[in-house]
Amino acid sequence: MKKKIIVTAIALIIVIVAVFSIATRHTSQKSETLTSGTLTIGLEGTYAPFSYRQNGKLTGFEVELSTKIAKKLGLKPKYVQTKWDSLIAGLGAKRYDVVFNNVGITPERQKNYRFSSPYIYAKTVLIKPSTATDLRTLADIKGKKMAQSTTSNFGALAKKSGAEIVAVPGITEAMNMVTTGRADGTLNDMGAYQVWKQANPSAKTAAIDLSKESPAAPAGALINKNNKTLQGKINQALADLRADGTLKSLSIKYFNTDLTVK
Repeated sequence: MKKKIIVTAIALIIVIVAVFSIATRHTSQKSETLTSGTLTIGLEGTYAPFSYRQNGKLTGFEVELSTKIAKKLGLKPKYVQTKWDSLIAGLGAKRYDVVFNNVGITPERQKNYRFSSPYIYAKTVLIKPSTATDLRTLADIKGKKMAQSTTSNFGALAKKSGAEIVAVPGITEAMNMVTTGRADGTLNDMGAYQVWKQANPSAKTAAIDLSKESPAAPAGALINKNNKTLQGKINQALADLRADGTLKSLSIKYFNTDLTVK
């Protein structure tokens, strides 16, 4: 009888431990993503070639990249489109788990958020009307009207360089300001401008590479400060995609060059 009680007790303990283990794993998973089994991703969706719509379908470098990362994490990707100026705030408000939107890794942002390891290095260009011979270097934008998103790295660089900022939500609006003469120019990503130029071949604009004055800046996935576990899993997925050549292949597909290394 005594032996039977001991065996029963051991069996009960095993069941309790198993149930506790399952519950712990479930709680852990819930804390990693807002919705169990889903990776909710914030992006602009209007920032080609990073994320944009083609024939009504969301596509782009960061759409494909985040889809592959979600798959490696065993999660289903869900996309939430938001304008740049409210994109980072949306992460803080828990509208999504992570932001994939060419977000520059800066000390200021690192104070409040986590970043994945860099997956792309943004190259800055000075975009201007073709006839603007007075804009050749970063120093030349001092006192000029520059169409910029006020919360972007490019906007911060323009402001630091003494430009008068004309606030816009994204590159499409910035280019509209430049081509209609309402702004003297704009600083933006080389790849994004090349895609815009392909779509607007008759636009009389030019882009000056500022790599020597403004070295390529690393960009990574933006994650909530308290979500160290998700950061680690995304980093591992990125490492795998870099090792098997997928990251480089995606960059060449969308940018015609490898921007995944400095």
